[in-house]
Amino acid sequence: MTAQALNGAHVLLGVSGGIAAYKGAELVRRLRDAGAEVRVVLTENASRFVTALTFQALSGHPVRTSLWDESAEAAMGHIELARWADEVLIAPASADLISRLARGAGDDLLTTLCLATTAPLTIAPAMNHRMWAHAATQANVAVLRERGARFLGPGEGRMAEPESGVGRLAEPDEIVAGLAASRAPRELAGVRVLVNAGPTYEDIDPVRFIGNRSSGRMGFAIAEAAAQAGADVTLVAGPVTLATPARVARVDVRSAREMREAVLARAAHSDVFVAAAAVGDFRPQSVLPQKFKKGGAALELALVENPDILAEVAALPQRPFVVGFAAETENVEAHARAKLERKRLDLIAANQVGAGLGFERDDNALLLLWPDGGREELARADKRSLARALVARIAALRAGAPR
Repeated sequence: MTAQALNGAHVLLGVSGGIAAYKGAELVRRLRDAGAEVRVVLTENASRFVTALTFQALSGHPVRTSLWDESAEAAMGHIELARWADEVLIAPASADLISRLARGAGDDLLTTLCLATTAPLTIAPAMNHRMWAHAATQANVAVLRERGARFLGPGEGRMAEPESGVGRLAEPDEIVAGLAASRAPRELAGVRVLVNAGPTYEDIDPVRFIGNRSSGRMGFAIAEAAAQAGADVTLVAGPVTLATPARVARVDVRSAREMREAVLARAAHSDVFVAAAAVGDFRPQSVLPQKFKKGGAALELALVENPDILAEVAALPQRPFVVGFAAETENVEAHARAKLERKRLDLIAANQVGAGLGFERDDNALLLLWPDGGREELARADKRSLARALVARIAALRAGAPR
């Protein structure tokens, strides 16, 4: 990140209650080092952990703590702050604050500012790992993402209490870098991106199916990252229970043949196709009309091969830039390079799968390969971070390759 990556940006920093509030002081310093002008709002609970005087000294501006500041509110100060901000950053964001933002509360200065501003909202959560994993918190996060809020973190590691897990506030440098990246020129502006994600299910009878293991998280993260990079994104999703990323058009399918139909209907009119779905290779030759009843006899299934969606898109006369995935249990690079060449792909993202790796996790590691020996390793990280790095590589390869 360059020293002035946020040069001239007006950043309104909201600090909510929690022990991680102490990191807000360092965050103000890092934001100013990056060229931002910073004004700080503390919630009532944040003031129990840190003082307004500290943030005033570091930011160079008075700190606001309440809607009931008569001297400031005489001129509708919260509205002026909302208009002043180019970016609203909440760090740390507690589970309680995330809940109040999700339901549209305006019961204190910070939540009121979030309702009154048109500036982008970036949230850096910090809480106990059980609170972060709770279904209510995840539902609130999904709501805010659908409305366009960006999330940075949380990280994983030791917490204030003698426990470890996902819930730590991202480090100040990481938050500044994430905020700067969101303000950078959008590298896929106007590009039409088609992504498929998740598994496909192939019915055996009305209640049973065969399918591939996939949560869809990586494909959804890619769709989100492409949209944030300015692309016009369509996401063809297999049967998953994930919220649709902001500014992404979604098409839901179930079987491999349904996915093929949805992808081919759009591929020729797309500039980029990212095949992140775990499409089933086989399906039952016939589907039983009624539920199969166990009676001691073995059930034998005759399987037929499903269409190869990736190969079909790569073979189109007017093909997009084609990105494939390779989930391998061994010899990852060799198998991925062979797939790249065999299917005439522009880029392939390979990862090792197996016990505790790849599937149904929030993190991953990727090896990116492209023709003429191109290679980039992406170290283990959360899938959203990997998706942003993959989108950056796609943009770079497209910029350097005539199409």
